[in-house]
Amino acid sequence: MRHFLLTVIGTIVGIIIFLILTFIFLMVFVLSGGKESKPDQIVLSLDLRGGVIDHAAGSSLFGSSPINVVDIVQGLQAAKTDDDVKGLYIHVSPMGMAPASAEEIRLAIKDFTSSGKFAVAHAQGFEGTSILGYHAVSSASEIWQQDTTGFAVSGLRSEMPFYGGVADKFDAQVQMEQFYEYKNAANVYTQTDFTEAHREATTSLLTSLYDNAVSQIAIDRDLSEAKLRSIFESSPHSAEAALEAGLIDRLGHRIEAVEYVKEKAGGEDTEMQSVTNYAKNRSQSGPVIALIGGQGPVVMGQSSNGGTPFMSEITMGGDTVSAAFERAIKDKRVKAIIFRVSTPGGSPTASDQIQNATLRAKEAGKPVIVSMGQYAASGGYYVSTHADKIVAMPSTITGSIGVLGGKIALRDTYAKIGYNVEAIDVGGEYVGAYSGDEPFTQSQRAAYRGQLEDIYKDFTQRVADGRGIPIETVLEIAKGRVWTGEQAIGHGLVDELGGLRTAIKLAKAEANIDAAETVRLVPFPRPKSQQEQIAELLDQMVQVQSDIAAMREIMASDEIQALLDAKARIDQNRELEAVLPKIQ
Repeated sequence: MRHFLLTVIGTIVGIIIFLILTFIFLMVFVLSGGKESKPDQIVLSLDLRGGVIDHAAGSSLFGSSPINVVDIVQGLQAAKTDDDVKGLYIHVSPMGMAPASAEEIRLAIKDFTSSGKFAVAHAQGFEGTSILGYHAVSSASEIWQQDTTGFAVSGLRSEMPFYGGVADKFDAQVQMEQFYEYKNAANVYTQTDFTEAHREATTSLLTSLYDNAVSQIAIDRDLSEAKLRSIFESSPHSAEAALEAGLIDRLGHRIEAVEYVKEKAGGEDTEMQSVTNYAKNRSQSGPVIALIGGQGPVVMGQSSNGGTPFMSEITMGGDTVSAAFERAIKDKRVKAIIFRVSTPGGSPTASDQIQNATLRAKEAGKPVIVSMGQYAASGGYYVSTHADKIVAMPSTITGSIGVLGGKIALRDTYAKIGYNVEAIDVGGEYVGAYSGDEPFTQSQRAAYRGQLEDIYKDFTQRVADGRGIPIETVLEIAKGRVWTGEQAIGHGLVDELGGLRTAIKLAKAEANIDAAETVRLVPFPRPKSQQEQIAELLDQMVQVQSDIAAMREIMASDEIQALLDAKARIDQNRELEAVLPKIQ
């Protein structure tokens, strides 16, 4: 045990030394960096294989930041009119991505090639069955595939785990309240299979997404929808069969495709430059439109970009987003605000805080246009309700106007292993309502459900007020049900179908900016510099060092030393023990 803890401390100290050396290296890199001259013969490169997020969450000090849809759209839009950019080369993702991301990337490629420039996509096989990886590049001028690989694109599939049987097996009491039957997240914990409403909503969602993808691919590849469905629904196919069917234009390896695009652009002197870097280095002019982004679960406090070893999840923090709105409100240059939302929802409190910020912006005379990304569901729709306009891709997943909550009481589970928790309460009966040990009493559960019902009533009323929809209609389309953007526009939940470019068009109109005028899209808050990120990292390292010092002090106590000595005596005859396989 002592050796283990000393090893842990040694490892942490080693990490700190590594981070300090990394800090020194990065400072040298940052301070010595400079802009290179721009070449006059460029092919932009877009690698979709490493995953795609909706918009920039901030640069990472550890590894490259994921590419994002907003940078792709802005980069290709700027490159469209840049004479030095000759074309685009795309590394295809074989496994797919979020439906709305695939769709918006497809539109950006289509717009880019409308200028007469080429876009060549290369796939080292379409081995994944999802239609979305192919959908993202279907508008490319040419699609290549490595000849030794397969074409398995078949459709869409959604898998849902159910833990109801697990809870029963371990005598855990799952107590969930949901408003209402389509708020299906609760079913994960209470059911062992799809409920009728859950199956209906999921099937409807997948069908809408699949139909939308097939329709757009048919246009891009000049094939009938019937033929496409026949091909997809009889997968898998060989690369040669995909070529013969018109889904692929050429067979060849990646290096051959790269040589081809360079030759097409003018020769070996052609520079390959990532779309992301091109987007960051482009010059902008004109009236300012603020771009405020929020992605990942909605949480109270600060957003996280997932760019440090101490915080890997991207989150949408109420404090961060509302502060960004305040800065945009006070900035006299800002004529309108585009709020890019890509979240499945989260904290009602943080969602309310963010929605309040959108109202303050409108009251200050700054139009707010919501541009929905991959998701804008539940809390994601809540924060959007009072925008001047809401834009969504046809395949954006939105709605889920509902609320759920509850707990899993583990008293009987603990009893199986002889563990027991006893509590002493002072005050009202509700003081123990959130205990993870005891189930709700009847009155606690009624009170808890009442709280959730109040949230649901408030949510639906805000939708009615913000969208100008009769409350009776809202109650009919709410119930926690998710909709695609294409479905949502028919219910009045969305104003227009489209992506970031559509949002910019609407922002110009709301701010009385001429439609033909170029605008500057400025991110709020300003992305943190590498120096600022390093300073934050050092603050975190100071806390880690403090924790290590406290651990050493605890380890030095007589009680801990006695415990470690006892553990060592127990372990002294186990050093030759092996872990053997089970033989049946």
